[in-house]
Amino acid sequence: MKTKRLLIHILLVIISFLFLIPFIWIIITSLKGRVEVLTSYSFLIKQFRFENYVNAWEAANFAWQFLNSMIVAVSVTIGQILTSALAGYALARINFRGRKVVFMIVLSTLIIPFHILIVPLFVMLSKFGWINTYQGLIIPMVANGFGIFLFRQFFIKVPWELEEAAAIDGAGRWSTLWRVVFPQVRPAAGTLFVFTFVAEWNNLFKWLIFTNSTDMRNVQLGLSVFQEQFSTNYVQLMAAVIIITIPTLLLFIVGQKKLIQGISLGGVKG
Repeated sequence: MKTKRLLIHILLVIISFLFLIPFIWIIITSLKGRVEVLTSYSFLIKQFRFENYVNAWEAANFAWQFLNSMIVAVSVTIGQILTSALAGYALARINFRGRKVVFMIVLSTLIIPFHILIVPLFVMLSKFGWINTYQGLIIPMVANGFGIFLFRQFFIKVPWELEEAAAIDGAGRWSTLWRVVFPQVRPAAGTLFVFTFVAEWNNLFKWLIFTNSTDMRNVQLGLSVFQEQFSTNYVQLMAAVIIITIPTLLLFIVGQKKLIQGISLGGVKG
């Protein structure tokens, strides 16, 4: 039994290393000289060039692009948590006519690709004057069918006795939701926070369509700076990739516990 477990662990380590090879290659490339990258494909580095990170940060104006990405990603994430919690609570705990129909409509939105909605959404944002603005990048994304479904599944599992006790103490529906029920589903909030933030941080298509100025670029569009007309500055490009990966990597490290709890506890019920 111990031998079998050891072999499984060794196999998992090997598979993990294979998945890490591209990331290791990016790090090595980011620390090489530009000539060395084009003439040598070795994992060895003749001279470490940490200045590549400084040059990449300055060349792409990442400070402003980081701010743009952070504002939109955090705003959309918080908005989705709030709207998903409200809608999920209503679908799980309030018995109203047409509840199942509404829930099926919410689920049906999960099968609609975002690219299909891009033309009517662009026309609507144009009429509002929201092209190349923060509100145009944030407001259409603050509601999400997956988030509503996730919160509903967690709210269903919360004991009704908690709400009954809160009602006896004189708590209203709003107070019961945020003070009694919501603390019981924090893994769902943590899971949705990680998924939404990473998706928004890595989003390129939305920014490419809804923005038209360099001041409204995000970090993903900033990578295009290193792709010149006849060549690509691979050294600074890889350094920039490492820089923009750090926030999501830190988020996974900090929120991995909540993420695992959210995935394991959010089984389908009801």
